Amino acid sequence: MPKPMPEPSFEHGVALFNSGAFFDAHEELEDLWRASAGAEKRFLQGLIQIAVGFHHLSTGNTIGARSLLQRGAEKLGGLPPRHAGIELAALRESLAAWMAHLDGEGPQPPFPRL
Repeated sequence: MPKPMPEPSFEHGVALFNSGAFFDAHEELEDLWRASAGAEKRFLQGLIQIAVGFHHLSTGNTIGARSLLQRGAEKLGGLPPRHAGIELAALRESLAAWMAHLDGEGPQPPFPRL
């Protein structure tokens, strides 16, 4: 008998993101996003856009990367410095460094961790 597919989980999406599997993280979090509402939906959409932005970066699409990183950062605006176990203040700082780098104004920073 085939094994049932596991339910999507936020923790698994975060682990995928932190391992650099940005496309897979986007897929996992998107399943949760579809079932969410309100501020939680906006939060998840921001994380998804950031994951897709870093995926674009890995394929050489810097224009798409910059656009999605910016949109994802905007979605996280207004949330507290820590939300759902994620240090959003540190994530925002990392995204600002990445934006500067993509604008040619700084060295490549390390990928953020959620």
